[in-house]
Amino acid sequence: MYVDQNDTPITTETTNVKHSKADVRGKARPTLDVRFEPQNLTSYSGLILFQHFFSMIGLKERLWGCFRHLKVSPIYSHHVILMLLVVHLIIGHRRLRDVDYYRDDEMVKRLLGLKRLPDVSTISRSLRSADEVSVEKVRGESRNLVIERLSAERLSRVTLDFDGSVLSTGRHAEGTAVGFNKKKKGARSYYPLFCTVAQTD
Repeated sequence: MYVDQNDTPITTETTNVKHSKADVRGKARPTLDVRFEPQNLTSYSGLILFQHFFSMIGLKERLWGCFRHLKVSPIYSHHVILMLLVVHLIIGHRRLRDVDYYRDDEMVKRLLGLKRLPDVSTISRSLRSADEVSVEKVRGESRNLVIERLSAERLSRVTLDFDGSVLSTGRHAEGTAVGFNKKKKGARSYYPLFCTVAQTD
C-alpha cells in the first residue's frame, strides 16, 4: 500500500479477475502529438520518446513475429508482455511486482496499447507458456536490431566492451550458481555478460 499526493491510501493488491480483450486492449499512438488531457497524469512522460522510437523500428511488429506460431491467443499477447518488460526495465524496475507502482500510469498504458496492465501472475504465465522457438526468435530479433544499427552507423571499426554483472536470487533457479557476490556472499546468483559498443568514429 502507498499514498498519493493527497495522502490517500492506495492499495497495490490485485485480484485475479478475468477481463475481455476489449477491456484491456487500446490503441498505441506512435505520433508525437501535443495534447492537454486533464486528470490523466503520468510520472513517465519521457516514454513518449521511446514510443516514437519503437514505432520507427517496428518493435511491436517484430516481437509479434516471434510468437505468431503459437496457437493460443491470450488476452494479453506474448509480444505485449515482452514490450511491458522492456518498458519495465527502461523506467528502472527489476522485480515483476514493481508493476504495481505504475499500474495506473496513462503513458505506460498508452505506449503498450492497453487500457489496463496485467497482474504479476498473468505476466508469469505468459513467460512460462513461451516455447524454445519463441525464445530463439526473440534472440534473433535482438541480434538483427543491433546489426542493423551498426550497419547504419557505417563505422570503420567497432570496439566492443565486455563486462560481467551479478544478479542475486534467493531461489534455485535455472542458470544460477554460487560464486563471487560482493553484496550477498554465498547467495545463488545469475552472472550475465554484457557487451556494449564502446567506440564510435
